[in-house]
Amino acid sequence: MTPGIWIALILAAALVSLAIGYVVRGRLVTRRDTQLEEEAQKRLMEARTQAMEIELAAKDAALQLRQEAEADAKKMTQELNRQENRLVQRRENLDHRLDALEARERKQDERRHSMDQRQSELDKAWQKQIAELERIANLTQEEAKALLLQEVEQNARIDAARIIREIEGEAKIEGERKAREIVTLAIQRIASDQVAETTVSTVELPSDEMKGRIIGRGGRNIRTIESMTGVDLVIDDTPEAVVVSSYDPVRREVARLALSKLILDGRIHPTRIEKIVEKAQEEVDAKMREEGERAAYELGIHGLHPDLIKLLGRLYYRTSYGQNVLQHSIESARLATIMAAEMGADVELAKVAGLLHDIGKAIDHEVDGPHAIIGADVLRRYGMPEGVINAVGSHHAEMEQASLEAVLVQAADAISGARPGARRESLENYIKRIKALEQVANSFQGVDSSFAIQAGREVRIIVKPEEIDDMGAIELSRGIAKKVEESLQYPGQIKITVVRETRAVEYAK
Repeated sequence: MTPGIWIALILAAALVSLAIGYVVRGRLVTRRDTQLEEEAQKRLMEARTQAMEIELAAKDAALQLRQEAEADAKKMTQELNRQENRLVQRRENLDHRLDALEARERKQDERRHSMDQRQSELDKAWQKQIAELERIANLTQEEAKALLLQEVEQNARIDAARIIREIEGEAKIEGERKAREIVTLAIQRIASDQVAETTVSTVELPSDEMKGRIIGRGGRNIRTIESMTGVDLVIDDTPEAVVVSSYDPVRREVARLALSKLILDGRIHPTRIEKIVEKAQEEVDAKMREEGERAAYELGIHGLHPDLIKLLGRLYYRTSYGQNVLQHSIESARLATIMAAEMGADVELAKVAGLLHDIGKAIDHEVDGPHAIIGADVLRRYGMPEGVINAVGSHHAEMEQASLEAVLVQAADAISGARPGARRESLENYIKRIKALEQVANSFQGVDSSFAIQAGREVRIIVKPEEIDDMGAIELSRGIAKKVEESLQYPGQIKITVVRETRAVEYAK
């Protein structure tokens, strides 16, 4: 077959295929449209059915809501009716009460008017009675009132005085009982032995030959010792011993230590004596500082100024009526502490003031005035609390006591010194007399130092050679003797010795 025929056949086959496909497609489209229409009709019917159901449900719900609303409205109407009835009833009750109140007010007004009339009548009758009483008693109303008030006041004063006297008596009895109880408790807890201090010390000698070496050639050694220490050495009274006598225990201790060292060393001459005395003085100073620290530590007191500790240690060598002043201060601090604790006072303040109350005695020979005031000035200089200063300054009533602690310190000082065996009156008088002798001598110009020796029967005075010449020394001794005669009382006579010494020192190099 020719190609043209093949082409024609192919085209014919293609046209037939197209025709067949068109016919088939038309039939398929028609069938789908029919199915879609049937499905749409079915869904439309379902939608109408659902719409009718929803409409019926909405009508039922609306009907139910309407019924509920009508029921609620009915209830509210009934409630409003009940409240209205209640309000009407309350209004009626209020009206009845108002009527009753108005009636009561009318009755009270009538009664008040009646009472006013009766009061007016009573006032008139009272005035008539007063006028009649004034006529009978021959007194006006003011005079009678004043007389009555005077009598009532007098009776009240008598009753008040009686009550006050009873209260004061009871308070005094109770106060005395409580005070005795507190003081007894304090004394029982602080009971301690007391050893009376003496004004002499004894230094043992290896033999009586040592006495001659102590005296030295022409007495130069003993004079050097006595002039440097301010004590009186008694050589001949006691075998194989030297007695050191002085009212000042510090001087006596320095002299005792110096003599002991000189005897052990064996070299006794003025130059050696001076060095040994200086060393002894240093040892005594160290001992005083140690004793001051011991006292503060023993009482649990911390933070005191070092100078106060040193002054406190000086009391270790000081006596008062034969009683060691440092031991007395410690004892007073303990007594004040116990009493302060019992009475609810400041325990620490009472303790510190009790320990320092006699601090003025450490320098009272250097400063004029009572030792309590001196002590207060010293504490004020070192910044102590005002309560402590007042307690120290007022324990002998030289200043006004400003606190309970000050009273307790005064009581503790009296208890410590007044108990049996604590003090000896004669010793204190002797010390005061010796101290007065030195104070009189030191009051003159040109005096370097003065020492009362021979139990107060002699005053040895060292003068400044650049200010006092030989003739001035004679005049000074006369002036001091005259002032002693005028200002002091003493048995027998007192020897006034003025020593003027000129030293020339040079070193060979």
